[in-house]
Parts: sequence; structure tokens; C-alpha cells
Amino acid sequence: MNTLASFYQNLGLTLSLLVIATFLLAGMIKGIIGLGLPTIAMGLLGLTMAPSQAAALLIIPATLTNVWQLAFGGHLRGLIKRLWPMLLAIFIGTGAGTLWIGMAGGHWVVRGLGAALLLYALSGLFLPTLRVGAGHERWLGPLCGVLTGVITSATGVFVIPAVPYLQALGLNRDELVQALGLSFTVSTLALAGGLLWRGALGGGELSASLLALIPAVLGMWLGQWLRQRISALLFKRVFFIGLGLLGGHLLISG
Repeated sequence: MNTLASFYQNLGLTLSLLVIATFLLAGMIKGIIGLGLPTIAMGLLGLTMAPSQAAALLIIPATLTNVWQLAFGGHLRGLIKRLWPMLLAIFIGTGAGTLWIGMAGGHWVVRGLGAALLLYALSGLFLPTLRVGAGHERWLGPLCGVLTGVITSATGVFVIPAVPYLQALGLNRDELVQALGLSFTVSTLALAGGLLWRGALGGGELSASLLALIPAVLGMWLGQWLRQRISALLFKRVFFIGLGLLGGHLLISG
């Protein structure tokens, strides 16, 4: 508890409130559209702290909300059987990226995060729904996994290119939501291992991440409540536009 208190004391009141507000917003977005917690958290927190510190804060909220997401749907066994090459490649890519790149907090890492956010936003706004044939999954899945892992190790964002790939598999709604939860869980655990190996994930960071779970879960509950009352399509468009603006800002000013 002393470690937790000292961590947020070192952050200061303003940054501590930013952390709470960020995870509340990120959890709400995840509750509405099924993804976005680490993307929003890294994007907003990356404006004021090192990427490695921001990534450490999202470990517990991202892991537990993703496990919650993957646990329900009834398709877990089939998805693991189908997606295991990509999931294994995510682990390999994250490990290789941790050794090769890491999160040094330099300007190019921030710009890389901005580029990842911008690409994700543009793909969500403008790209048509693509379809990956069964014959291409054998090589495209591992390739997307490795690329996702490398990007994860450098930026803490693990949506590119995993999310567009999963969306292109032709899964039904429940399968897609569960597949996203599975992919995000593997990415989060791989990222945690990389941060731990680099010494960026200690007791203080884990305690602070545990506290961040509270606003994340509250936000997710609010998002699920809002999803029943607003147009998900409209919100998704606003979300991607905002994400693109944030990514562009990081890309230019990073």
C-alpha cells in the first residue's frame, strides 16, 4: 500500500486524476464497442508520461477485462484451435521486439504509437470489410501475429494488424468479440513479460495498475449500459475520428 501511495504521490494530483479519467473513458469505450482500452489508455497517458510507464499501468485492467471478454461466448476452444499460430507469433514478436526495440520512451516510439493509432483509425473509417480465405490463414495469421507483437513491444498498442485480420476472418459477432478478447489477453500477458524482463514492471507499477482497474471496470459497465441506448455505429465513427486526431497529434508532436 505504501508503494501504491508513493507511486501516485510521485505522479502528482493532476496526473493521478488523468489516470483515473483515462481508464474510466477507455473502459467505457471498450464496453460499447468491445475494444479500445489499451489504445485509448496509451494514447492519452502517452501525452504526459513515458510509454513504458503508461503500458505498466494498463497491464491489470487490460488483462482482467480481456479475460472477462474471452470467457463468454461458447467458442473459446474452436478459436484457440484456429488462431493458435497467430497467438504464438504474438508472443514471439513481442519477445523479439522487447530485445530489439523495447520502450525507451524516445520520440520515435511516441511517433510510432501515433502512427499505429492513425492507421487503426483510418482502417476503421475507410477500409471495406476484407475477407481472408482459409488457404491464406496459414501464413497470414502468423505474419500478423509477429507484426502485432513487435508493435506491442514498442508502443503498448496491440490492435494493428491483429484487429483488421480478425475482422477479415468472417467470424460472427460473438466469435469476433471473443476472438478479440483472446488476442488482447495474449498480447497483454506478452507485454507484461517484456516489461518485467526490462525491469519496468515492479511492485509500484502493479499496485498502481490494480487501482486503475476500478475506473476501468466502472467505465466498462457504463459503456455496456450506454450501448443499449445509443447508436453503436455513430459512436464507432466518432471514436475512430477522435482516435485519428489523437494519433495525428502524437505523430506530429512526438
